Amino acid sequence: MKDDHTATHFDVIIVGAGISGIDAAYHLQRDCPERTFLVIDALESFGGTWLTHKYPGARSDTDLYTFGYSFKPWTGDPIAKAERIRDYMGEVISENALDEHIKYRHRLVEAAWSSDDQTWTLRVDDEAHERRVDLSCEFLWMCQGYYRHEVGYTPDWPGLAEFEGRVVHPQTWPDDLDLSGQEVLVIGSGATAATLLPAIADTCAHVTMLQRSPTYFFSGENRDELADQLRALEVNDEWIHEIVRRNRLAQLKLLTDISLAEPEFAAAELINLVRAELPEGFDVETHFTPRYRPWQQRIAYVPDGDLFKAITSGKASVVTDDIERFSRSGITLKSGEQLRADVVITATGFELSVLGDVHFTIDGNELDLSETVTYRGMMFSGVPNLCWIFGYFRAAWTLRADLVCGYIARMLNYMSANNLHQVVPTLREEDLSEAPLAWISEEQFNPSYLRRSMHLMPKRLAKPEWGHTQDYWLEREVLPTLAPNDDCLQFR
Repeated sequence: MKDDHTATHFDVIIVGAGISGIDAAYHLQRDCPERTFLVIDALESFGGTWLTHKYPGARSDTDLYTFGYSFKPWTGDPIAKAERIRDYMGEVISENALDEHIKYRHRLVEAAWSSDDQTWTLRVDDEAHERRVDLSCEFLWMCQGYYRHEVGYTPDWPGLAEFEGRVVHPQTWPDDLDLSGQEVLVIGSGATAATLLPAIADTCAHVTMLQRSPTYFFSGENRDELADQLRALEVNDEWIHEIVRRNRLAQLKLLTDISLAEPEFAAAELINLVRAELPEGFDVETHFTPRYRPWQQRIAYVPDGDLFKAITSGKASVVTDDIERFSRSGITLKSGEQLRADVVITATGFELSVLGDVHFTIDGNELDLSETVTYRGMMFSGVPNLCWIFGYFRAAWTLRADLVCGYIARMLNYMSANNLHQVVPTLREEDLSEAPLAWISEEQFNPSYLRRSMHLMPKRLAKPEWGHTQDYWLEREVLPTLAPNDDCLQFR
């Protein structure tokens, strides 16, 4: 059903036109054709992460056979640059006429639920026309991601204001930054730092990656041998996508199972793979031996070993130490070593954003999401007609988006068929005595951005229905068969 962009009320409003929002729009259009819907996004176009991140070499750290949609074959290299991912998303939008349902530069500021009206009223900044507008919907679908797009996380290091060079966060990469002939210091050790280092190594005089502690990396050719063989046999793209997707998921499950069951063995194997990529005698123990178990944080993929090639060439180097303070010309480390820099790039992570930092009220009462309990990592106790897409840490974000989208579409159809207008996750009698736990155990996953903001997140219980399991292989069996009238949900 085509929506009238002059309308202000819709059955469903999706917040975010990134990878999750486009997924939700596709599922709504395909599976709930009688539902009217609108997608709003604060940015000037679609893409989310892949529009925000404009730093050199920005790319996926997950292969596109699993990060891509289940319904749209991926035909390029497994690890793709941001522009190629946006092209892929643009094809989904064009092929399904989803652009007719999207309004850009519309920033959700407030959302108020009325039980009397069974409606969400949204206060939205229409930044293109410099005005505030009110929209309303029966069901609100939050697909805005999990971090603040406007600003990244930069620690308040001592002496930072004294530094006379330039400080840049990758998330807000300036158009006028010229690194030619510059001494560049990249602070960080994750996927962003590992992407930036080889992308700028040939341009600047030298680039150093300064890390407080190492990260696990997995390196390999940026191609898929199975996909190449199937294409040579002229197998159609849909079959190739599904076959390669299943094969990669099987490999990922094997790695995950080994990492959880035999962490020391998995760690040694991953470290030895890195050792083989670096010159003989390189201090792998200091610079590439993490202090945590594999999969307590994401394992970053290095396509074609480009990070290690940059280090081997001498154009890039790695220093593992803590920052004592900034000086006018660089950084002093706790070891006493001085690092000179013309430009410092702070690849130091995200600022977590819980439901887009939107101000929510329910019947006039302010919603504190940290006082709710999550229903299967997608809805919240006591919060009517609202879903949040939050993906996996150990697998592709889109795998979970696809599963959640399918479930929510079935729930909406169940509500339509039974003339129901409200659904609220509600703790059962047997749940009330359970002690609330943190959104996720730090023993299982402990990235800094999550540890810093865990107090803002919803709680969980020690039951699969009241938590975000982070287990794709379990959820791919459970969510497609889960009854839309589950006993944790109350309808009216």
